[in-house]
Amino acid sequence: MNFLFAIFILSAAFSGALALGVWLRARHAAAIGPFEAGMVVLAAEAVFNGLAAAAASPERIVLWQQWRLFAMALLPGPWLFFSLGYARGDARESLAKWRIPLLGVSILPLGLAAAFRGSLLIAAPPADVTDRWILRLGWGGVGLHILLLVGSVFVLMNLERTFRASVGTIRWRIKFMLLGVGTLFIVRLYTSSQVLLFSAIDPSLDELNSIALLVAVLLILRSSFRAGYFAMDVSPSTSVLQTSLTGLLAGLYLLIVGVSAKIVTYLGGDAAFAIKAFLVLVSLVLLAVLLQSDHVRWHLGRFVSRNFHRPLYDYRSIWRSFIESSGSQVDQESLCRSLVKTSAEVFQALSITIWMADSNRETLVPVASSFASAKPDHLPEPAQADAAAVIKYFQAHPDPVDFEPAEGEWAVKLRQWHPSQFSRGGSRVCAPIIGRGEVLGLFTLGDRVGGRAFSLQEFDLLKCVADHAAASLLNIQLSQRLLQAKEFEAFQTMAAFFVHDLKNSASTLNLMLQNLPVHFDDPVFREDAFRGISKTVTHINTLIRRLSLLRHELRIQPAVADLNEMIATNVASLEEGLRPIIVKELQPIPTLLFDAEQMGKVVTNLVLNATEAAPENGQIRIKTAQSNGWAVITVADNGCGMTPEFLNRSLFRPFQTTKKNGLGIGMFQTKMIVEAHGGRITAASEPGKGTVFSVFLPMRKSLQ
Repeated sequence: MNFLFAIFILSAAFSGALALGVWLRARHAAAIGPFEAGMVVLAAEAVFNGLAAAAASPERIVLWQQWRLFAMALLPGPWLFFSLGYARGDARESLAKWRIPLLGVSILPLGLAAAFRGSLLIAAPPADVTDRWILRLGWGGVGLHILLLVGSVFVLMNLERTFRASVGTIRWRIKFMLLGVGTLFIVRLYTSSQVLLFSAIDPSLDELNSIALLVAVLLILRSSFRAGYFAMDVSPSTSVLQTSLTGLLAGLYLLIVGVSAKIVTYLGGDAAFAIKAFLVLVSLVLLAVLLQSDHVRWHLGRFVSRNFHRPLYDYRSIWRSFIESSGSQVDQESLCRSLVKTSAEVFQALSITIWMADSNRETLVPVASSFASAKPDHLPEPAQADAAAVIKYFQAHPDPVDFEPAEGEWAVKLRQWHPSQFSRGGSRVCAPIIGRGEVLGLFTLGDRVGGRAFSLQEFDLLKCVADHAAASLLNIQLSQRLLQAKEFEAFQTMAAFFVHDLKNSASTLNLMLQNLPVHFDDPVFREDAFRGISKTVTHINTLIRRLSLLRHELRIQPAVADLNEMIATNVASLEEGLRPIIVKELQPIPTLLFDAEQMGKVVTNLVLNATEAAPENGQIRIKTAQSNGWAVITVADNGCGMTPEFLNRSLFRPFQTTKKNGLGIGMFQTKMIVEAHGGRITAASEPGKGTVFSVFLPMRKSLQ
């Protein structure tokens, strides 16, 4: 009895002295108030435990145990407050988020102890007069211990959050404080669970609480030797709660102990069950400590790395970096510069150069290098014979190689081309950039930080980087070829437009030449012929001027004009030499907004096509009309017509024609001009019965 009394009083004295010492040393620090209050409450509880241990009568034991329970009711509040504020940079936010649990564990235990004071403990006489009285828990005592159990879990969870959010010297400073307070509440978790399981007060459990208090005081004193142990600033992430070890281990412990207690009770009891439950708790605590220890995790990581070949790099982040840096590059030089920069960061190599081979794979040119931010002109440009020898070697050996110790002319040349900048730069390696089975270039690296050699994993990673570079380079080359092909196609298309216009102008001059011997003596004819020649020459000069300003897209210059007048003017220049008869049926149409010159090409093209398709005594009918807001131009002939297949698949496509000497561009140009005006063109044809083209132009005063 005297030994128990000494333990309780000693723990109370240590606790009170620690509270006073902390107050004197760090009275203005955050969370100092809850810490002092918590230590005073622990001291008071230990004093009441000592008085109960020294009491001679059952009544005095019950009295002091009741006061101990009142003191215990005050424990969760200040310590939860402390766990939310200690070393926290977000103390106010944490207190605001935890205000409901904080109020609950602060007010409910005290209210429960006051409301059920008479039912906190029930004293039962012993079966033998030599034994001590048994103190069983009443409903109030059970509820009080449940609240203490919940409060202990909350305190441990917040201490864990603080510990996991801290790093470096901050963790070093607060570690023993958190370990000391954590020890207190880990033991409380055990003792409260035991009291609840057996619904009785066991003096040995109170003794264990006092021993834990002494250990906690020593750990906290150890923490006081580290400067700033109260003046910390840690901001835990709220996501830590979702993966909290405290909640997992506490739930696991209570589950194991609860199930074991039921089994033990069913089998008739086990006198050593409390010790076994305590060992389970100690095992779980040790597991948690091991999982949170920096040294243990470091040794574990080294063991896994040595024995299970853990990857040296986070390959997902590496490939994301390479893709983000190279994906937006559109030319070879910018791609190589981005690859050099990213590779220097990944491999921690200070000297990196990318050499590109020419199209014949005979020479190598330095395109990008970490030696300079711009194009590395200062690097030696290899001789053709030397470059060909190096390319030939890597054509036969496509894997990265350390050319520092390698023998052979190719290795000598690489060492000359890529000199070391530091005396202790380590090995130099080269990875060929191979695409479609051919060497596109070389990737040379050297002067690593610390002079480290490349490992097997890094050679594999370098091989992947070279393959990525090859794929990106091929993609850029193909994109450039595609762009060139599109530009050439656009040039061909526009050139064909002008050739077609020149062909129509030549046809007009040819008609005049055919009629010139017959009607030369007619002054009216000569005047009309000179006027036609002058107009044709002017048109040819305009085409030449436009050819010098060639654009990739058709441009129109709309103006308000008379559609019928435009048709009559263009048809008049063709009528003289045309064998088919042209019949005009031009209905009155309001003035429209269109490009008269471009639409004149449409009419000319349709009439000339109809002339070539119609027989010698054939007929071409040109009509204009209005229909549902559209001005309609119709050109119909009674010629040979077109097959449905050509009409549906080839009529308006460039370079598709049924004429022997045709270019296959006229209808494509016609369609483009009409659509540029916001209109449309349709064709109806039947072999042997002729063709009808209909041009629809919107009747509006402005282009939308």
